[in-house]
Amino acid sequence: MALPHQVKIVEVGPRDGLQNEQAVPLAAKIELVHALAQAGLQVIETGAFVSPKWVPQMADSAAVFSGIERTPGVTYAALTPNLQGFQAAMAVQADEVAVFAAASEAFSQANINCSIEASFERFMPVIEAAQANHIRVRGYVSCVLGCPYQGDVPIADVVRVAEQLWRMGCYEISLGDTIGVGTPLQAQRMLGAVAERVPMENLALHFHNTYGQALANIASCLPLGVATIDSAVAGLGGCPYAKGASGNVATEDVVYMLHGMGIQTGIQLNQLVQAGAAICTHLGQRPRSNVAIAELAKQDRTP
Repeated sequence: MALPHQVKIVEVGPRDGLQNEQAVPLAAKIELVHALAQAGLQVIETGAFVSPKWVPQMADSAAVFSGIERTPGVTYAALTPNLQGFQAAMAVQADEVAVFAAASEAFSQANINCSIEASFERFMPVIEAAQANHIRVRGYVSCVLGCPYQGDVPIADVVRVAEQLWRMGCYEISLGDTIGVGTPLQAQRMLGAVAERVPMENLALHFHNTYGQALANIASCLPLGVATIDSAVAGLGGCPYAKGASGNVATEDVVYMLHGMGIQTGIQLNQLVQAGAAICTHLGQRPRSNVAIAELAKQDRTP
């Protein structure tokens, strides 16, 4: 199959990235969201309405949503695992919400303290409320290429969970290699199997870079027709429940690769690099993006 002409990047840095980093000031989060929109990102996961007891880095998500100046045409999304979270997101006018399930029963129990089936029951009121408010719901599936607790995850389990979220009303299903252990042929087989039950145009890839495989995995899947990729500026974040899984694939690296393949993203790479450098300054660390490190070195600006 031919490569897609254009790929939509879903920027998850302000949520999935920062939730697993040390806390940064509210102003820095707002500045990051603004910089990402100015760089051309059209979907920005801006915050999460979850228990501050479990994810204290997201406790100020309402203030972030209230503090941003919105760019026309940009979708500002929120993670809302339950009805209370959804209502909080609606109070600050989130444009889109997301729910998350796991393909691994062990991970579901460790992450949200319930079975996969019970998690679906929790999400249904959120999806129903969203539909009543004409708000789109995105569905995340964790552990599609491996689990920190059970190891291998059968592809059939990934397909079942993805299809269930799709049938429940999620318009897009994001397939997450939560601990970054997958390799290209595994990624291809998994995506191909899911696409037999959920339309390819409604699927996204959310690959972590723990073992350095994320770009290779994405590149291997593009010829299958997937055209939505999740990534985090500067390679921020990871999963607090998966030991060692720090670092989403960096948006800068994904954009550089796609542009080099002749695939459009609508993103200005130079501005994206600066956005990542700025938030890393607040975190007191270097970007984990190879592209950002190279570009900043040219400017003698590596944090």
